[in-house]
Amino acid sequence: MGSLRNHEFDNNGSSRTIKPLDPEEFRRQGHLVIDFIADYYKNVQKYPVRSQVELGYLKKRVPKSAPSDPEPIEDILRDVQKDIIPGLTHWQSPNYFAYFPSSVSAAGLLGEMLITGFNIVGFNWMSSPAATELESIVMDWLGKMLRLPAEFLFSGGGGGVLQGATSEAILCAVVASRDRMLTKIGRDEINRLVVYGSDQTHSALQKSAQIAGISPKNFRAVATTKENAFGLTAKALKETIAADVESGLVPLFLCATIGTTSSTAVDPLGPLCDVAKEYGLWVHVDAAYAGSVCICPEYRHFLNGVENVDSFSVKNPSALVKALSTYPEYLRNKASETKQVVDYKDWQISVGRRFRSLKLWLVLRSYGVANLRKFLRGHIEMARNFEGMVRMDRRFEVVVPRNFATCASACRRRRSAGMGMIRRRRMFSMLVVGEDK
Repeated sequence: MGSLRNHEFDNNGSSRTIKPLDPEEFRRQGHLVIDFIADYYKNVQKYPVRSQVELGYLKKRVPKSAPSDPEPIEDILRDVQKDIIPGLTHWQSPNYFAYFPSSVSAAGLLGEMLITGFNIVGFNWMSSPAATELESIVMDWLGKMLRLPAEFLFSGGGGGVLQGATSEAILCAVVASRDRMLTKIGRDEINRLVVYGSDQTHSALQKSAQIAGISPKNFRAVATTKENAFGLTAKALKETIAADVESGLVPLFLCATIGTTSSTAVDPLGPLCDVAKEYGLWVHVDAAYAGSVCICPEYRHFLNGVENVDSFSVKNPSALVKALSTYPEYLRNKASETKQVVDYKDWQISVGRRFRSLKLWLVLRSYGVANLRKFLRGHIEMARNFEGMVRMDRRFEVVVPRNFATCASACRRRRSAGMGMIRRRRMFSMLVVGEDK
């Protein structure tokens, strides 16, 4: 910190010298910001969950140009309270029931502070050995918590990487599978490649396929049914693939989901992997929503068959590295050339990366696996209670089995007796979350 120079900002003859990172001033301002965040969480349920502002409201409150001179943090925080918070949707509110919960923890927030404070760019081992090695360690921790087969762990020849988002993870897997297949059949055959998911699969799959150069007409959203709880069946998948093969296309990639966004459906990994093996598809598992609950032994069965997929974390990192590696002159170093270290720039789309593993490490150490399991079970129990209340009310029905902490329900509407009765369904997901005690 002390090595940073002072910087001068000059405006029309006036200048003011500031220290961008003065340790004592940072300490003082940091206390103010932490108090501000703590107060926000203490009072978050008092705010309307959905913002009540009108479109363009902020332009009327914020100056058109950036300030020429520094402003005190106290003034900035007052403006955050007055101008920014009214324009937020409060995802952390106990009254928030849209989408999936984005619950945060004190350990997670503190981990973010450390990540930002160190401000490293961990593109390879040499740039920050601790960042690379800690990520490898905590990914093996996570794999063991999920009881993944040994070949998914670094210690077993596989490995994992913390991506910035689920969409990035899917894109990396699609690119790796594409390059592996084109190496076999020729680069000019890309227009024959087909990507498969279900009609419940997250839209990130279709976007990833398009970015990877797969023709939009070669994306298959295989239909699911209520009778199968909206999970993708091996029969439907095989029929779709067989028709494509008959048409001269090349099956490439299947994304199976553990807990879909729209209905929390679970695709059966074992039977789907059997079909994929027959046709040579790369199988990727998207467990962004429900994967975490599988650290509880009683829910681990949702991952049965995972030993036959290609990527959950990463089973065979060589395919991923081969597809994404780059070695410009300015990144060459002796450590990388030994091939004994992990360079995470070759496991993702971007070159630069944050010290993400520090946050996961802090969370796992601060709470412990036993408490994380207890937390997850508590949420599932609340959802079970809610499901019971829905079943007791004839105006509603539970559309699909509740496996996790989301209950998918539909409302029934009656008409007059003379008109008979009709049912109109509108599916919604009720997220049952509780406040941290």
